[in-house]
Amino acid sequence: MLRADKLCKAFGALQVTRDVSLDIPQGARHAIIGPNGAGKTTLFNLLAGELAPDAGAILIDDRDITHLPPNRRARLGLSRSFQKNNLFPRQSVQDNLLLADIAARGYGYRFWPRLAARKDAYGKAATIAGQIGLIDDMQRGVAELSYGAQRQLEVGLALMAEPKVLLLDEPTSGMSPEETGRMLRLIDDLPRSLTVVMIEHDMDLVFNHADRITVLNYGEVLMEGQPEEVRGSDAVQETYLGGEAE
Repeated sequence: MLRADKLCKAFGALQVTRDVSLDIPQGARHAIIGPNGAGKTTLFNLLAGELAPDAGAILIDDRDITHLPPNRRARLGLSRSFQKNNLFPRQSVQDNLLLADIAARGYGYRFWPRLAARKDAYGKAATIAGQIGLIDDMQRGVAELSYGAQRQLEVGLALMAEPKVLLLDEPTSGMSPEETGRMLRLIDDLPRSLTVVMIEHDMDLVFNHADRITVLNYGEVLMEGQPEEVRGSDAVQETYLGGEAE
């Protein structure tokens, strides 16, 4: 469903991504881990189209999207959430979801259609709000929500595009244990037809919820395998201990 072939990205003399390849099947729960500075967010930015690779290719559902902008990738099935909330704080939960629907359907480029006349958009927003646990907060302003609820809404905005692949950039970052639990239940309840790729520092989350893990170090793939293989790897333990020490 998502394939990256030997992606490379440099900023001047600094090689941030070096020959990174991924081959992620439909329905997978795939985690990308590594010490700070390993190149995880740069990889996500390459996959999402925020950055252009210097070399390599990206495919979704066997379609080459390497040179497409983020909005075209989104309409082909690739959505992402961000490490920091990317919401409209003065609008309600419902309005945020409806605005995501405008972007997903391309209404922003059409003059005549009126979103208010489309009952299906409101029904879809209510469905997603229920899925992310915010159905009772539809009319609340985003600024009134807890941090954890805002993170849930961030995932909801990505789901409004009806993606095939969902990229989650540290979905539990900064959350309390209770908020983390809600986010994990949200992720676990996502349909298995949806492919989920996440960057995450919480190793308990990664080892308990990922089917497969890719470990990055200095922009390269150190190893990829099932959670038990990665957990038992001396190279991975040495990399993490070294990264923490630095």
